Amino acid sequence: MNEAWDVVVVGAGPAGLAAATLLAEQQARVVLLDEQPAVGGQIYRGIERAAEHPSLLTALGPDYVYGATLAARFRASGAAYRPGSLVWQVTPGREVWFSADGSSHLVRADAVILATGAMERPVPLPGWTLPGVMTAGALQIMLKSSGVVPGEPFVVAGSGPLLFLLVQQYLAAGARPAAVLDTTARANEWRALRHLPEAVADRAGRRDLAKGLMMVAGLRRSGIPRYRHVSDIRIEGADAVTGIAFRSGTTQHRLATRLVALHEGVIPAQQMPRSIGCAFAWDAAQQCFAPVLDAWGNSSVDGVMIAGDAGGIGGARAAEHAGRLAAFEALRRLGRIDAARRDALATDDRRARQSQLAVRRFLDVLYAPRDAVLRPADDVVVCRCEEIAAGAVRDVVRQGCLGPNQAKAFLRAGMGPCQGRLCGPVVTELIAQARGVGQDEVGYYRIRSPLKPVTVGELAAMETE
Repeated sequence: MNEAWDVVVVGAGPAGLAAATLLAEQQARVVLLDEQPAVGGQIYRGIERAAEHPSLLTALGPDYVYGATLAARFRASGAAYRPGSLVWQVTPGREVWFSADGSSHLVRADAVILATGAMERPVPLPGWTLPGVMTAGALQIMLKSSGVVPGEPFVVAGSGPLLFLLVQQYLAAGARPAAVLDTTARANEWRALRHLPEAVADRAGRRDLAKGLMMVAGLRRSGIPRYRHVSDIRIEGADAVTGIAFRSGTTQHRLATRLVALHEGVIPAQQMPRSIGCAFAWDAAQQCFAPVLDAWGNSSVDGVMIAGDAGGIGGARAAEHAGRLAAFEALRRLGRIDAARRDALATDDRRARQSQLAVRRFLDVLYAPRDAVLRPADDVVVCRCEEIAAGAVRDVVRQGCLGPNQAKAFLRAGMGPCQGRLCGPVVTELIAQARGVGQDEVGYYRIRSPLKPVTVGELAAMETE
């Protein structure tokens, strides 16, 4: 396949679906590429199939069910859709290479919209590499994909809205966590209060806060033990998880369990835009790197736009509106509308997106990750692929290592199968701490294609074609 399109959209979550739908409805030639077999992304995963299971829809809640509206509108739009497409390279010239059905393909476009979403923040702590440790997102994927719940009690540990949402969904699905370990720091609760007026001043902010309070109240009514202000977590076991030890306030605890779900928020997926050369900057509020974008999602690379959580964490509804804003900008680039028409058409989405972000500052402060997560102790493994501990990273800084790319030469950190996705954020933090400089000065791994595994056979076949 070697095709030319007006716009290529990568990612079929809320931002990608909204962008592709609007473009198709405006008669643009658009194709949506996504590696999953069906639309929805992570947040609306399995949404079309879930309609066959009413009890699952009830458990996952109305915010998840809303995704069916996006999916149906996309299906009716006439946009081209390529599920099961593993994008492994995007060039600054807006060439998109992907693998599907055992072969690689190339599509070209006048504009590319990256809607690749977010990833869960790595949570390096003692024992996190043991079998039996998962992320909260992974447990949620199991539930959404096939209605699977753990066959025994499990412990959920971390902070953020997803933690309480997961517990609510699993309770509704008939699974009961043994305990919830809430790592939200007491100091964060006080610091977040000054941002509460901004959140409650907006109707969407009040609605989100009310949802959060209802989830916490539901957890309280369930009788599941909730330990607050948790720190010093250590997952125990030799060949697999056998328990979890932690401190809550001033009291030390230990719980027996064979399954632990960790979560400390989400961060933008960086690999694809970094591989193209898009500029990034450190976001101090969300404690992560985010691409440098204008109000329409334009990156520093001409014709490459980024929409949704890939451009900064805002949630599913904000991502949907960001996808439409990027689509309006793509229509302007294509010459279908001028800037004045773009601005007029985008008024509602701009206002709605701003409303959805009203609660964001409050949440960012309340659920800011702990120092122990960002900069773990020396004996904690940070690069799972190469089994490199935090202390080894600090040691090479003392030997003259200035950044993550040099750390590859010293340690092979970031050179394993995950290509630095899991260790990258932590390695940057460790080097910044050891050098006493900011994260922007330290930088991030240099990302090269292929972003996903591609066989030599596929490449050879493309050369033959």
